[in-house]
Amino acid sequence: MYINRRSIYSYVVKTKHSHPLFFVICMLLILSGACQKNKTEKVDSVSPQVDLSIYQTDNLVAWCVVPFDSMNRGPAERVKMLADLGFKKFAYDWREKHLPSFPQEVELLEQQQIELLSVWWWVDGHGDQLLNEGNEQLLHYLDSLNIRCDIWMSFSDDFFQGLDDAQKLERAVESLKKLHQKAADAGCNLMLYNHGSWFGDPRNQVRIIEESGLSDVGIIYNFHHAHQQIEEFPEILEAMLPYLNTVNINGMNKGGPKTLTVGQGESEKEMLRMLAASGFKGHVGIIGHIEQEDVKVVLERNIKGLQQVASEL
Repeated sequence: MYINRRSIYSYVVKTKHSHPLFFVICMLLILSGACQKNKTEKVDSVSPQVDLSIYQTDNLVAWCVVPFDSMNRGPAERVKMLADLGFKKFAYDWREKHLPSFPQEVELLEQQQIELLSVWWWVDGHGDQLLNEGNEQLLHYLDSLNIRCDIWMSFSDDFFQGLDDAQKLERAVESLKKLHQKAADAGCNLMLYNHGSWFGDPRNQVRIIEESGLSDVGIIYNFHHAHQQIEEFPEILEAMLPYLNTVNINGMNKGGPKTLTVGQGESEKEMLRMLAASGFKGHVGIIGHIEQEDVKVVLERNIKGLQQVASEL
């Protein structure tokens, strides 16, 4: 109810009512109106509700699944599990032993109408031999099977060892251009993946992309590789947002642990709110990443955690 404080005050002055109780009541009404005005001003100053559609099930991508499963599922069991959990997108990480069954996995994903969003490259070579035999085999599959997806890539920790910042940037740009050409020849796009060290800082990834002049290279940001960046997240988000393709989420504490269920950390709620408020329209990844557990249980736990956190935003 709106209370016109000025009218009450005018009435008190004009009537010169002398009863103390009457005066107290009038002053309480005036103060009540002031409180109501302040409350209204605070409500009006709150930002519009953020768009939480990026956290809906159809925008979630399953990641860190294939080698992180105590049940050791094969392609058929894994694809069925993804479908049962409601995933419509899948990012494929792997070890050497998984590659022979990759064509079968692709076929099964298509049957379940699950999009193969990306595959993984871990780059640990140098010079003209950047890709190891497994990466080359995967690239051959992508080309021969006519698969058009993204390639999430990162460099090994020692790739830039012994180099100063300028030299790291030069090597990264030179290597990125070579890898970009290989990916483009297969009809795929490269995405830079933060995995710790110098290359794991998205601000350096932005520098690499801009220095390379490659307009179709994006960034994949992983919460579980960014516990040390929690306080810097607003700055990092602003810097990488024009290139940001996917954010793989996790429970977030400054001291870790590395892998934590969404909703069990201290900082992911605010980070997820900032992500939604930023206007980000890319994908959101749900990770397994625990070798000693059934990956279905881990994924389901993280989905429920996200749902709970999103309901509180």
